[in-house]
Amino acid sequence: MADRQDVSHIIPLDTVPPAAIETLLDAAFGPDRHGRTAYRIREGMAWLPGLSVAMAGDDGALIGSLQSWPVALTGAGGGQTPLIMIGPVAVAPAHQKDGHGRAMMDAVIATARARATEPLMMIGDPEYYGRFWGFSAQGTDGWDAPGPFEKRRLLALSVDGRPVGGEGMLTPRIAVAA
Repeated sequence: MADRQDVSHIIPLDTVPPAAIETLLDAAFGPDRHGRTAYRIREGMAWLPGLSVAMAGDDGALIGSLQSWPVALTGAGGGQTPLIMIGPVAVAPAHQKDGHGRAMMDAVIATARARATEPLMMIGDPEYYGRFWGFSAQGTDGWDAPGPFEKRRLLALSVDGRPVGGEGMLTPRIAVAA
């Protein structure tokens, strides 16, 4: 069987019709995905075009998408520490396990490192995201989220070497620089 990644390529997510992205997300995660905690953290925010990618086949069909979102750790006094939430990492069911999700993560993290962005965060499998990219729950002990989550799955990655930490609630970011 040929590697499907050989006939696919990464493109900017903002070149993909929004309806196609929604259809892919429904196929990958189900139509009830909107109730998940990750959606509450980024509620009302638009994803970041410069850190969001898609995987397209040679025929132009959407195979995968990875969105990044401006969020913040909001302290008790209302101050915000900017973060970038990674996810969902979605791959069409027929193309899962072909390396597309990993390729999209590689591209987004490389861009974040090159731009020395705010720390990245996600709710995900620490064994997988830690092994390939260094995400960990170290520094997220004081973080809370507006919905159910497992503490061990609340992960962060500093892309510029600054420590990750703080205490507060993960929320949408109040203001985003253009």
